[in-house]
Amino acid sequence: MLNRYHLLGAAACIAAFAAAPAGAAVVVLGNTDARMCYEAADSPMMPAARDVRRCDEALLREALSSYEVVATHVNRGILRLRRGMTDAAIADFDRAIMLDPNQPEAYLNKGAALLRRENAAGNLNAAYRDYTAASRIDPEWREPQVELARFRVVSR
Repeated sequence: MLNRYHLLGAAACIAAFAAAPAGAAVVVLGNTDARMCYEAADSPMMPAARDVRRCDEALLREALSSYEVVATHVNRGILRLRRGMTDAAIADFDRAIMLDPNQPEAYLNKGAALLRRENAAGNLNAAYRDYTAASRIDPEWREPQVELARFRVVSR
């Protein structure tokens, strides 16, 4: 159980995570605002405010499938995180997880967001749990394993 473990090297972990960009975007097809939201989240470029607005518009006005709603929350969360809107990003990732608890990208990006919060040391355990969840949901996906390797877990 995680509560029986202690995460060490908090400063090293935080420094390593602060440099790692959120970016596990979820694909949305078509020619819609949801697709434009995905493309912005998948791009290495710094997102503009209009990119976040496209995500907002997609969620408010487009007839999205449940998959597209979840994907758009993840993608908007990525854009918000890149723009420094950490709490809003976490809210998007939480909404995606609530709608689809088997969405590994939501957990991976939420882990990154938790480590970017001002009080990041208090978020190490939560970030570790999110990376572990992403890895459990998609064991073949390498990115959560890479992130988990940055932690050192020891028994108390």
